[in-house]
Amino acid sequence: MMEKGKSTKPIIVYTAGTWDLFHIGHLNLFKRSKELGTKLIVGVSTDELVESYKKSKPIIPYDDRVELIKSCRFVDEVVKQEKLLDIKQMEDLGIDVLTIGNDWESKYLEGLEWAKHHPKVKLVYFPYTSKISSTLLKNKLITFANSGRKETPLTENDS
Repeated sequence: MMEKGKSTKPIIVYTAGTWDLFHIGHLNLFKRSKELGTKLIVGVSTDELVESYKKSKPIIPYDDRVELIKSCRFVDEVVKQEKLLDIKQMEDLGIDVLTIGNDWESKYLEGLEWAKHHPKVKLVYFPYTSKISSTLLKNKLITFANSGRKETPLTENDS
């Protein structure tokens, strides 16, 4: 119980991504991120942003990805990401923690550099979930579609 006159500031955790072909790696990141605070805000990249750096549009359109992410019990709020880890957006959200997969650890992003050096923001890299990614899923689906096979494209032996 809170003492009279004291307020507890929520700990705001922020993560952002494309979240295309939602999979267990995404869910793991949300779950672990939520454990670090009281509120998890997830940025969802617009189709235009994704196309600008991946050179292809996501399979699942932006509005559908937003609805999928909103439905996750670990997520408290979803925001549009029009620039990768936009510093102004993160400041406006008042984030305390920024989480991201460790596949971004060696990449340069202005927003990551800001978080690394911001005295009030903790940057947390989570291990990439092995053997699964949206790119892997896309490639498996393409291979399957081009093979003429009738069986399902993913099996437990694939992991």
